[in-house]
Amino acid sequence: MKKIIFGIAFILLFSFLVISAINMRPFGEPPFSGMDDYFIKNAQSETGANNVVTSIVFDYRGFDTLGEATVLFTAVVGVVALFRRAMK
Repeated sequence: MKKIIFGIAFILLFSFLVISAINMRPFGEPPFSGMDDYFIKNAQSETGANNVVTSIVFDYRGFDTLGEATVLFTAVVGVVALFRRAMK
C-alpha cells in the first residue's frame, strides 16, 4: 500500500514539474513590464537614488524592509536567549 501511495505521489509531483517546465516563460521576459518601466523611468527623479534596486528597497518599500529587519532582529534575539539558557 505504501508503494502505491508513493508511486502516485511521485507521478503527481513529476507531472507538476514537467507541466511547470513546459509553461515557463523565457528567461528575462516577464509577463507584465508596466511597473518595471515605471520604476526605471521615475526612480531617480522621485527618490534621488542612482540605483533603481536601492530606490525600490529603501524608498518605495521602506516600511516593508523595516518590518523584515524587525523580524530578523527578533529571531536573532530569540536564538541568543535560547543559547544563553543552554550554556548555564
